[in-house]
Amino acid sequence: MSTIVGRNIEKRELENAYNSNEAEFIAVYGRRRVGKTYLLKSFFQEKECVYFQVTGIYRGPTSEQLTRFAKELEATFYQGATIKVPQTWMEAFDALTEALRQIAENRKIVLFIDELPWMATRKSGVVRALEYFWNRHWANDKRIKLIVCGSAASWIIQKIVKNRGGFHNRVTRKINLKPFNLHDTALYLEYLNYQCNHQQTLKLYMVTGGVPFYLKNLKKSYSIDQNIDELFFNVDGLFFDEFNEVFSSLFENSDQYKEIVTLIADYRYGVSRNIIDEKNKLTGKGGRLSKRLADLEYAGFITSHIPFQHKKRGLYYRVSDEYCYFYLKWIAPVKDKLKYDHTINYWQNNARTPGYYNWLGYTFENVCYKHIPQIKKALKLEEFSMASPWQHIVKKGDQEQGAQIDLLFERTNAITLCEIKYTDEPFVIDKEYAQKLQQKIAVFKKVTKTNKQVFLALVSANGLKKNMYSEEIINDLIVSLDDLFKDIKR
Repeated sequence: MSTIVGRNIEKRELENAYNSNEAEFIAVYGRRRVGKTYLLKSFFQEKECVYFQVTGIYRGPTSEQLTRFAKELEATFYQGATIKVPQTWMEAFDALTEALRQIAENRKIVLFIDELPWMATRKSGVVRALEYFWNRHWANDKRIKLIVCGSAASWIIQKIVKNRGGFHNRVTRKINLKPFNLHDTALYLEYLNYQCNHQQTLKLYMVTGGVPFYLKNLKKSYSIDQNIDELFFNVDGLFFDEFNEVFSSLFENSDQYKEIVTLIADYRYGVSRNIIDEKNKLTGKGGRLSKRLADLEYAGFITSHIPFQHKKRGLYYRVSDEYCYFYLKWIAPVKDKLKYDHTINYWQNNARTPGYYNWLGYTFENVCYKHIPQIKKALKLEEFSMASPWQHIVKKGDQEQGAQIDLLFERTNAITLCEIKYTDEPFVIDKEYAQKLQQKIAVFKKVTKTNKQVFLALVSANGLKKNMYSEEIINDLIVSLDDLFKDIKR
């Protein structure tokens, strides 16, 4: 039996679909390497059902895709006996439908089409054929659970979920499979028998973003830093070229997508659509840029938000995929050097520089944004409180004070401002920093003109060292790393 670590929400959704007394059409998408195929295969192969799986071939011609489809039909329905290879997808799904007619009426049938976007080559007709057979034959067969899956998340969303043609409103369930959170990352490392504490797990998370495939390849006898060197900085390492491979497998014109992500990564507090439009060179303006930003967000590489009280400024974007940010800040600048001088232990030799702590600060903020439910619970905030960053930028020469709020929670009558800090030891608020925090609160109240109560909280990787200043300003509103690792039942 395959073990599925975490994924409780997704397993519950799949269980409900499997047990339903009607046909189900499930769209599953998510970042490459996140474990979509493993989850679906592990879940359904343990069920008492007829299980048919076919996987698209990356850049494979339609003839090759159809040959593989025929082989899977032979293995699942004909005990390996040879059948005629279909010449079109209409013929292929016709042959599948004929095979389904031979299955007993009381047996459930799971049809899993993995990496459908790779099958949908130009003029392949696979989507049109799938539309026809779902609407004409399979949608009325309560035995059938059809699952289409793909790493090209934007393709699945646009061509399947939001389809305006034959698939319009046909999807019965959709699952956006995301990387593990900190809690499930810790569970997975335990399952892999890789020994590390919360602090060390956080460090791994800052590099891998909780992507199971990256974690799966850790060597148990290596320290975290040794593993990072071996996997990411070694020219022959498994993930040395991962950034390029991920983008080229997901996007046509991948250089244009990489340019956008690289541009956004230069802005710690996010960057507006207008600045991206102004500075990018490879991507066309207007609709083309909008589509590529949406594609990147669907794929989980970037996140958009509207800063508190700044709707007029429109969307801001930041890189939210930890691996991508790690690559752009650490690997990309030295990649050519590593290729030619065969530097060893690069990470271990450079991981305590000023740039290292800047990277930790940004990435820890990113991790916190992904663990908003845990922060809310630790601060005992209502479930409906709204979360957002906030920034007040002053013009050059202006005497007014600017301010940056890492994260705030707005409720009906109160606002909690969160200061996010990564330090190796408990954070210390001294007199100077206390004044800085008081000034930040004053600027926020003045600029926003809020009449609500304003509280200040601290999210700190290693807690807070209590002193007279912390008692005066924070008032025990502290979120620690242990809080971020808690499992929030949903």
